[in-house]
Amino acid sequence: MMSQNGTVDMAALTTQFRKTYFEECAELLDASESHLNDLVEGRASTDTLHAVFRAVHSIKGGGGAFGFTQLVSFAHVLETLLDGLRDGRVPLGTETINTLVRANDMLSHVVAAARDGHELSGGDIETITATLDELARPAAERQLGAPPNAEKTESQSGSETGAQHYRIRFTPGSDLLRKANEPLLLIRELKRFGELSVVTDCTSLPDLAVMIPEDAYLSWTLDLKTTAAISALQEVFEFVVDDCDLAIDVVSDAGVPNIDIAVSRGEAEPLANPSSGNSTTEPNTRGAAPPSIRVDTDKIDRLVNLIGELVITQAMLAQQGSTLPIEQYPALIQSLETLSQHARELQESVMAIRAQPVKSVFVRMPRLVRDLAQTLGKEARLVMTGEATEIDKTVIEQLGDPLTHMIRNAIDHGIESPEVRVAAGKPRQGTIHLSAEHRSGRIVLEISDDGRGIDRDRVLRKAQDKGLVQPGTSLSDDEIDNLVFLPGFSTAAAVSNISGRGVGMDVVKRNIQALGGRVSIASTPGAGSRFILSLPLTLAVLDGMVVAVGAESYVLPLTRIIESLRPRAKDIHTVVGSSDVLAIRGEYAPLVYLHRIFDVSNAITDPSKGIVVMVETESGGKVGVVVDELIGQQQVVIKSLETNYEPVEGVAGATILGSGRVALILDIAGLQQLSGKSRVRLLSAPMHADVVLQ
Repeated sequence: MMSQNGTVDMAALTTQFRKTYFEECAELLDASESHLNDLVEGRASTDTLHAVFRAVHSIKGGGGAFGFTQLVSFAHVLETLLDGLRDGRVPLGTETINTLVRANDMLSHVVAAARDGHELSGGDIETITATLDELARPAAERQLGAPPNAEKTESQSGSETGAQHYRIRFTPGSDLLRKANEPLLLIRELKRFGELSVVTDCTSLPDLAVMIPEDAYLSWTLDLKTTAAISALQEVFEFVVDDCDLAIDVVSDAGVPNIDIAVSRGEAEPLANPSSGNSTTEPNTRGAAPPSIRVDTDKIDRLVNLIGELVITQAMLAQQGSTLPIEQYPALIQSLETLSQHARELQESVMAIRAQPVKSVFVRMPRLVRDLAQTLGKEARLVMTGEATEIDKTVIEQLGDPLTHMIRNAIDHGIESPEVRVAAGKPRQGTIHLSAEHRSGRIVLEISDDGRGIDRDRVLRKAQDKGLVQPGTSLSDDEIDNLVFLPGFSTAAAVSNISGRGVGMDVVKRNIQALGGRVSIASTPGAGSRFILSLPLTLAVLDGMVVAVGAESYVLPLTRIIESLRPRAKDIHTVVGSSDVLAIRGEYAPLVYLHRIFDVSNAITDPSKGIVVMVETESGGKVGVVVDELIGQQQVVIKSLETNYEPVEGVAGATILGSGRVALILDIAGLQQLSGKSRVRLLSAPMHADVVLQ
């Protein structure tokens, strides 16, 4: 970053580096949490502890560069315990795993404190630090380094055919220990690569009377036989390269170094011997991650907006081009088609940049289940599938709270106590299943449990007691289930810090609706409940079918359309107290008249003279939308009505068509609500869409 006078703006550069560091910390902490969940669930492999260690080590290394003393100190204590666990010198038991989970939480708090410019105080961090020290004591009792004569250790990898012989000369700077860097941990890391021989140089060790405990005096010469690449060895010293003198030689069979990688306090210059067949540019045998760059979300959002405007402009050009005779303008029309294809590919590529796996949200949930089950005296486990399912980052950022509410609700109200489950012939441990998948151009999240299900009699009684439903109202099972989404509704016997205040599920519904999604429930008494969240993959662009009603144009999401037809008059029937239905292939589908909902004049009112577009509902059913005609398929850019105007029932957003006119993007579930409003009347006032039962 350059200042106005052309010099480097170090303050701005440091701020940018700090921001990047804390973003990486968040990712590392999430990854560490995921690996610790594997430990808790008993799914750990030999690489699990290594992965947690690397995450903590990376956080510590970056913290040292910025001078975050408390962060570096705490991470170092945690790192020491993890190193003992990796070597098997510290047993991995339930107490240790629980301590690691709490320590990871504390590390996230320390990182947050460093980001906010202060340090944590109080007994919590001191208590967890003392516990980590106590658990790691067997690892800390070994002396630093080895005796002056060579100490050789063997591993299976060192004896493999094709192993290379490296000689490493490592001399720490005097202040290396002050930055919480431990040479012993580096030596142990090298030992994992193969057969290691260590010689310690004590010649710089002063008399005890003048020795400074915080200074480093020892140096080492290490001979390593390994099949690993030299780049892998350099990674071991990644966070101390500025605080040591380091040289890595490749030793020939005659014992003479023929390649030298010299590092002196951060300056590295590889010196290759032309006569040698060895290469310092050999790829890392442990696997290299694909190259990547970090870009601010604001920049991507701006790019998405520009792509949206480009799609609108392309649609306008295509509209104008469609009026031209092909025989007179063949090249122009072909160019417009090519532009349309490229614009679509560009839009899909930009959307892919914003796509992220839902794992970043799912990874927080196992801990929530364990802690809440323990608090309530229940036994529960979480099974997750589809964590790699990708969705727009904007949508992901809004999913954390709704999923948390619904899982808390499943444990508190759904999963029974172990004794009740055993008496009902169920396993003591309840199961909550969290899944994600792409379905019909949307992402569908399901939270299911094998608990008691919804007690419909109790729910209806509570709703009537609270004045949310008129006494004597006849409701279907689905309508009773949906009462749990009413504001102020709760079946909890007492208010606690978990539930009982009547907030949560109504907030879930509003948040999901704000994203253009819907929530539905399927419950079986005694067998469990299933909450289904259907959300758009992106909030920016969708493929739509433009339809005409009178002089107005509307857009139906293309992925929801099953078919379109002109029905016969005899297939249309009127149901007393409800809307018209269409008989089609032995089934009946309710009809939704857009001209009635939006009060459009001069529209076709007889379905047999217009077009019925059959669309799929969130629950898998069908609804027929009555329109005048189909204008055509078009990719449209979604503009939020809530942001630019105000929320409109039955409308998911708006767009600009190729003609330059504004068209409303219809929300199928919202249209169903509007069409069936007269069926059920609630006493709550004022009336809102989220309190009207379908």
